[in-house]
Amino acid sequence: MAEELTPAESDEAAAAAGPEEEEQPIKQRKNGLYPGVSDELAENMTTGWADTELHDLQPIAQASHTAARRAALSARFPGERLVIPAGNLKTRSNDTEYAFRASTEYAYLTGDQSEDGVLVLEPHGEDHRATVYLLPRSNRENGEFWLSGHGELWVGRRHSLAEAEQLLGIPAEDVRELPEKLRQATGPVRAVRGHDAGIEAALTDKVTAERDEELRVHLSEARAVKDEFEIGELQKACDSTARGFEDVVKVLDKAEATSERYIEGTFFLRARVEGNDIGYGSICAAGPHATTLHWVRNDGPVRSGELLLLDAGVETHTLYTADITRTLPINGRFNELQRKIYDAVYESQEAGIAAVKPGAKYRDFHDAAQHVLAEKLVEWGLLEGPVERVLELGLQRRWTLHGTGHMLGMDVHDCAAARTEAYVDGTLEPGMCLTVEPGLYFQADDLTVPEEYRGIGVRIEDDILVTEDGNRNLSAALPRQADEIEAWMASLKG
Repeated sequence: MAEELTPAESDEAAAAAGPEEEEQPIKQRKNGLYPGVSDELAENMTTGWADTELHDLQPIAQASHTAARRAALSARFPGERLVIPAGNLKTRSNDTEYAFRASTEYAYLTGDQSEDGVLVLEPHGEDHRATVYLLPRSNRENGEFWLSGHGELWVGRRHSLAEAEQLLGIPAEDVRELPEKLRQATGPVRAVRGHDAGIEAALTDKVTAERDEELRVHLSEARAVKDEFEIGELQKACDSTARGFEDVVKVLDKAEATSERYIEGTFFLRARVEGNDIGYGSICAAGPHATTLHWVRNDGPVRSGELLLLDAGVETHTLYTADITRTLPINGRFNELQRKIYDAVYESQEAGIAAVKPGAKYRDFHDAAQHVLAEKLVEWGLLEGPVERVLELGLQRRWTLHGTGHMLGMDVHDCAAARTEAYVDGTLEPGMCLTVEPGLYFQADDLTVPEEYRGIGVRIEDDILVTEDGNRNLSAALPRQADEIEAWMASLKG
């Protein structure tokens, strides 16, 4: 990675630019190799640049949908100023940052993914006037674009405010002026917290935690029913994820020669080629690691004769993620016990998926899946029946561990801040998307099960859209039944 210029250079450039820049010199790395910036170089860098302004841009694909979402938000909080930040870069180490991911609330309402962006809905008559506050193009007159570590010469061009207006369909202003505007604001204000400390500081005497939480909860619940654009993006995510799983099966021999990291890297390549990123840390759990629910170290061996639990999802360029799990025999064939456990989970998932339909209680799919698993555990002699007693006491949870699914969307665990009565105690509606993912996990050190069970973990997970007349499996491109899994793996391995 190349080095930017030194503090001495930035101070010199700021002094040449005027008093305003002297007060806020451009921060640079310590120990740079150049002693300073000559007047001649500073002058040279201000001229000779082509005009790259983009004209006649078309609105982004979701612009009409984000406008409708803002209108609904405006109607919910009349007469109140609403502030929704995208967030800032987060330091990974020293002067390197994590890849930026805009806050879900901001991206949902704008379609924009710019760091430091802020959406403000300001009361205007009976509704609101929306403004998106963004960083404008880097200043070439004061040297910002080449002296600042976040200048465009270092990190790439960003859209001008005029370009952003065309793309987003929202008036755009300079975000650097926003804190002072917020400090001077009057009237009730609500903000989404946890993303931008500077914005929160500007509002510190104008907001309350309770009112801000109401805004966050509302935005979480608003995302429960997906519109046509969102459903299309979720399907794209599932289709890309299916191709990523195919990629993994094709290289299992290389993973055996290395580790779970080969699987992780293989899937990540597909996510970056076809999408924005992975939607969450991939779980590439081979052998007994499959019994650890969130195994993301992905540094263990991959051995023939064991199972691979792959839980992964591609995030689209618009930040919608898939969340799919398949449990695969590494050598392409289930042994007898593996198949018995796998078939039990498959039967459980079938029952869960069948319970997903409009008008059903959200909990119905979980209850249906758990009932099947409890029956199997009693049948195998691992629990003493009757099944109703097992379920009432939750005894099956020693091996089923987790809930059978969750809402899915821009967050892998979408709508997480929603009220309990609107989520797990709520009713399914067309347009909702959720995962159905039962599993059985027999820990390697669990002395309550026969030795041959220990270290086996199986989960099957699909992304299910509630439709007007039932449901649609968005991830149906990937086989689920054991025989189909084996045939699919054989065809991919040639």
